Amino acid sequence: MMSWQTILAIGSGGFIGAVLRAYFNGLISHKLPHDLPYGTLGVNLVGSFLMGILIAYFMYTSVFSLHVKSFLSTGILGALTTYSTFAIESFFLLQGGHIFLALANISLNALGTVFMAGGGFYLTKYFLDN
Repeated sequence: MMSWQTILAIGSGGFIGAVLRAYFNGLISHKLPHDLPYGTLGVNLVGSFLMGILIAYFMYTSVFSLHVKSFLSTGILGALTTYSTFAIESFFLLQGGHIFLALANISLNALGTVFMAGGGFYLTKYFLDN
C-alpha cells in the first residue's frame, strides 16, 4: 500500500507534468506543421530521454528519497509523456486514411522513445562512472 506522502508526491508531480505537456505540446504544434502530431512526439521523446537519465541516476546513486523519485518519475514524467494521446492521434490518422503518417507516428514514437530512454540511461551512467 502506498503512503499518503507517496500519493501526494505522485499527484503533485503529475499536476506539473500535465501542465508541462500541454504547454510544450501546444508550443511545438504551433511552430511545426500539423501533418504529424509533433507535439506529442516531442514530449514523448524528451520525456523518455529524461526518464532514462533519472532511472540511471536513481540506480547508481542514493541521493533521492522514494518520495522524490516518485515525484519526478511517476509524477512529472508519467504525466508529461502522452501515450494515450499518441494512441488516439495514431487512430485518427489511420481513420482519416493517412496510413503513411500513422505508421510514421507509431514507429517514431515506439522506437524513438525506447532509443531516447536508453540514450538518457547510458549517458547518465557514463557520467556517473567517470
